[in-house]
Order: sequence, then structure tokens, then C-alpha cells
Amino acid sequence: MTHTAPPGDAIAAVTHPNPYPWYAALRSGPALVRDEGLRLWIASRADVVRDLLTNDALRVRPLAEPVPHAIAGTPAGEVFGRLVRMNEGDTHATHKPVLQRALARLDLGSAHGAALRVAAHHTPHAPLSGFCLAYPVRAAAHLLGFADGELPHLSDWMRDFVACLSPLSTPTQLDAASSAAAALMDRFERLAHARPAPHGSLLAAVQAEAPDARSRTLRANLVGLLSQTCEASAGLLGNSLAALAREPDLRRRLASRWELLPALVEEVARHDPSVQNTRRFVAQPTTACGTVLAPGDAILLVLAAANRDPALNPAPATFELMRAHRQTLGFGHGPHACPGQVLAFTIAAAGLQALLAGDLRTDALLERGWDYQPSVNARIPRFH
Repeated sequence: MTHTAPPGDAIAAVTHPNPYPWYAALRSGPALVRDEGLRLWIASRADVVRDLLTNDALRVRPLAEPVPHAIAGTPAGEVFGRLVRMNEGDTHATHKPVLQRALARLDLGSAHGAALRVAAHHTPHAPLSGFCLAYPVRAAAHLLGFADGELPHLSDWMRDFVACLSPLSTPTQLDAASSAAAALMDRFERLAHARPAPHGSLLAAVQAEAPDARSRTLRANLVGLLSQTCEASAGLLGNSLAALAREPDLRRRLASRWELLPALVEEVARHDPSVQNTRRFVAQPTTACGTVLAPGDAILLVLAAANRDPALNPAPATFELMRAHRQTLGFGHGPHACPGQVLAFTIAAAGLQALLAGDLRTDALLERGWDYQPSVNARIPRFH
């Protein structure tokens, strides 16, 4: 077996083959650790992460930079600036409940069936890693009411748009992200104006809850819903395949027992989550775990380490399909908890079912191996 050096820091850990022993060592140290190289405070214990996620002195964006400088004044910057997950105050308070109530009204059985049909249509035509990235967006767009012929364009634009969310993106990628943002906003406007939203669609549910069903902020947040689906669900689906590849007993247990797939996806979200960390920025002086934090300080909350805290989940390193009282922080906690968690699980389980029903050999995935898409927070396998 080839020896793999531990990750150099909490950002390198995101795409490391196995960062979890390093995360365990991080958890065993101080509640907050200063990484001068990253210029970040690092939090990894479950109780500390939860407390920081609900600390009123912290914000999801730096006060001086509500929109990243690289995309400010562009169509991508406009979308970013309207996202409830990137905002506090009125924008967040007005629009997040709309999304929460609409997603709560979604019939998950119907959503699973619709996503399964989208996956079955797409499966034969795409390499596995491409499927993991494109299918979740297509499934969510279908649930929003887009026609089947529009789904490939939407997934391609979304792949381009999410580049604006990463500090690793090149100027060329940022230009493509802005073109994609403009195209996506245009498509959502056409969808909202062309005809009544299809009965039972997610768009119909959103419009029924929204005070202004045609506002640009609402449209931007529907783009944001697809962008979260793109990377979070891609990682969730890919990491589920990786879990099956590593665990032959798990593969045998799941053989044709599709009813167990939601439990598999939920345990993967805890054990090897697609979103490994998130950031918070100090807006006013506060103290956390005895450490004085000043305005301008930034904190990296290592959600993946917190998920494996034994204080949160007993025997955390063990993959337990039917784990009792499973808890995960990968979709956040508190005011900015992601309202789409159950939808993400549903889409990932349907995609997994379509792949396994198509005779995908997960043992062959282990033979060929995989690495991870470059990212500072998302763990998305690239299968060889």
C-alpha cells in the first residue's frame, strides 16, 4: 500500500484521499486553532461549530466584501449578491422562508420518481463523473418545471456559473460564469412568464409562497438552488459510489434493495460529506471558547470533522447504514442551514438507483481509482 502524507492544512484536507485521521487529530487539540498560513481560525469540534453557526456576531460574507471583488458588477455578481445564503437581514428574512416552505410542500415520492426518470434517460450517455455533476442539476431543473430539451443547456450553464463561487477560478472561467448567470436568469424569467408553473412543480410551490413571484431576487435564488444542487449533490452521489466501492459487504447488502439507498446517502453525508467546510466572518467583537475574535477575523468551520466528533455521533469512524439518531452538520445549522437537504438526499438516492440498476460495477471503480475535483470546500470524486 502506498503511504499518503497527511494534508498540510484544512483546505488541502478537502481533496485528500483520507483526511479523517488528520481531522481527528485536529479535534483533539484546542477548540479554536489559528492557522497563520491560511489566515483563518479553525474550528472542528461539533459543539464549537454549532455555537459558531448560531453566533450573531458572525456573517457569511466579510462586511467590506459582500460580493467577491472578482465578480462585482457582473451578472454573476448580481446573482451572488441576491442569494439568501450569502446575505443577512431583510433579503435573508424575506426570501429564505419562501424556499423553506416551498421545499417542505414538495412530494418527495413524486420527486424521487421524476429524478429517477431524468437519471435513467441521462445515464447511458455520460461518463460517470460527468453524470454526477450534470444529473442533479437536470433533476432539480425538471422539478422546477423546465422542459426536457432545456435540461442539457441548464446543466452546462450551471457548471460554468459555479466557477464564480470558487477562489480557484481563472479569469476565463469567471467570464464564462457571468455569461452563464445571464443566461440562467433569462431562462428563469422566460419560465416564470411563458405559462403558469406546472401543477405540482417546485416552481409552482415557490411562486405560491413568494410575495413577488417574478422578482429578480427570487429568480437569483432559484439559480442558487440549482448551483447548490450542482456541487453538493454531485459530491453526495460520488461519495456514495466511493463508499460502495470501498465496502463489498455494503454492496451485497444493498443488492436490489433500493429502499435502503436513502439511508446510504444519509450516512455518506455524515461519514464523507460533499461540503467539508464553510466560513464565517466576524462583524463585531465576540468571544468564542475563550478566544477574543475581532471584526475582520475569518473562521473556517470544518463540518466534516464535526460530523465525526464522537460527542455528535457514537463510533463516528464506522460506516453504519442504519445508524440510530444520525446527526450531520454538512448542510449547516442555525439561520443559514440549507433548506434543500432532503431534496438533495432524494436526488442523490434516485441517481444512485439508476446507476446501480444499470449494472454499474462499484468494485471496478475501486480498481481504477479516483481523485477529487480541485476545491477549497467541496469533496467531489473524479472517477478514473
